[in-house]
Amino acid sequence: MNYFLTNFGAVAVIAIALWVFSLLRRNVNVVDVFWGLGFVVIAWLSLSQTGPASMRVTCLAAMVTVWGFRLASYLAWRNWGKPEDHRYAAMREKHGNQFGWVSLVTVFGLQALLMWFISLPIQVAIGKNVAWSPLVILGFALWGVGIFFEAVGDLQLARFKADALNRGKVMNLGLWRYTRHPNYFGDFLVWWGFYFVAVEPDSWWWTILSPIIMSVLLIRVSGVRLLESSLRSRVEGYEQYVKITSAFFPRPPKHVASELA
Repeated sequence: MNYFLTNFGAVAVIAIALWVFSLLRRNVNVVDVFWGLGFVVIAWLSLSQTGPASMRVTCLAAMVTVWGFRLASYLAWRNWGKPEDHRYAAMREKHGNQFGWVSLVTVFGLQALLMWFISLPIQVAIGKNVAWSPLVILGFALWGVGIFFEAVGDLQLARFKADALNRGKVMNLGLWRYTRHPNYFGDFLVWWGFYFVAVEPDSWWWTILSPIIMSVLLIRVSGVRLLESSLRSRVEGYEQYVKITSAFFPRPPKHVASELA
């Protein structure tokens, strides 16, 4: 229990420090960068509380580190010098002078709690210093494909947005031709990859809640659904793009509107 509480306490302290920083800067975007790095902190803090790590546990920590630093560095680069994200700006306008306390609970506090809970398979595997399992191969494969979709999807979108001629237009090239959200799909695979690398026969039935919750967040809550609610009104041709392109799982586009091909 002390092991899990130590991890939660560390994440909570960092979240509070970042909350104070966000108040000073009047910008909550820093919380998005913290998302990836928080899991890295949990993984390595867990390792520091155990003995010599097995190869499986070391690989798991390395996988979390690669994923977390890639995501954090991309979001930091994307948000650098930019105004506060429209989601947080809308919250700030709605709550006025109370926004600081509201953001502590509903943004920083909630993210810290989710981070700790979603990382439970990782914490359990590292805490038990699990040995090799055939499921690790499946986990590596899912993680590798997921990182590819995340990294390549983000790069393709960044290059598309860098061209002023594409402003306000639909990105329907590369991986975005096969799924409207290759980065979210990649994240989905990454977290199931972590689960299969970490899972043990005596813990699968309750640690599986972590990748399930992450999947629900990506597809139904803060990922696809939230983003598309704004894209439909802001991006030219997005409704037509929705008709021919899979929302999440990649597949060839439908042949309803060839002008977007």
